[in-house]
Amino acid sequence: MPYVVSGYMIIGHETSIAKDIAAICRPGLIMKTFLALILTLFFIAPALAGKDLPASGGERAYTFGIVPHYEARRLFAIWRPILDALQQETGLRFSARIGNSSAAFEQEVIGGQFDFAYMGPYHQVMSEKSAGYLPLVRDVGANIYGILVVRKDDPISDVKELDGKVVALPAPNALVAAMMIRADLENKFGIKIVPRYVHTHDSVYLNVVLGQAAAGGGQQKTLAEMQPAIRDQLRVLYRTADVTAHPVSAHPRVPAAVRKQVQDAFLRLGETPQGKALLATIPYKQVGVANLADYEPIRRMGLHRFTE
Repeated sequence: MPYVVSGYMIIGHETSIAKDIAAICRPGLIMKTFLALILTLFFIAPALAGKDLPASGGERAYTFGIVPHYEARRLFAIWRPILDALQQETGLRFSARIGNSSAAFEQEVIGGQFDFAYMGPYHQVMSEKSAGYLPLVRDVGANIYGILVVRKDDPISDVKELDGKVVALPAPNALVAAMMIRADLENKFGIKIVPRYVHTHDSVYLNVVLGQAAAGGGQQKTLAEMQPAIRDQLRVLYRTADVTAHPVSAHPRVPAAVRKQVQDAFLRLGETPQGKALLATIPYKQVGVANLADYEPIRRMGLHRFTE
């Protein structure tokens, strides 16, 4: 049975999970860690996940959806300063909307619920077809690719050894962290896995460290952003091909002049040290203009068999 601990979905029994989480913490931090977990579980996480985080100033705002590849508190810490900077640049107001799961976010973006959204590459493909979303900016400094991680001390050396094993994945339609990995495992290696969807990349890595999954699908950028206590216990067993990174996109109901304002504001942020530092937390290495043609190769990959 899966449990949610401090915003992370963990597969397994709660007693063993508690022991395992304690084991990866330094002894002096165990009590503080568990206190934080309890407070977050009962007070903080429910207050953030699935809620609108209002714009500064209390004015009517454009909704800004954020794909939940991290847990809600972390996403809020990343995106609220960025949206505040955009507000200063444009004079507009933005309300961050963080879904309580990848599936919930996906349904909202496909249904055109957000005015703007930071979304996965395959979300862009799906939402352009269903709701007409138009990409504005993306990371032009680095593409993304999927990774398959195992515990560093796990003797596994061949991907084929994962045949029939539980593999933690963030969400069914996460392009590089789930769909491309599942396609490669089936098409290149001829194996079948037992996928377990745990909502976020953070949860994937934690499940592998805790031994609740034999391996996990993620992305090179999210692994690099993980806490050393988790990241240093993992190693990359396999990586996928590169694809275009996540865009910030706009619904066509947003006036063209407003879309241009937001696009220009992101580009101006990328020209200052302070703005670059903010965007690096997404993480965007170098922000640049995005367009529909950037995501056409993904549409042609034929991954529809692996959508859910």
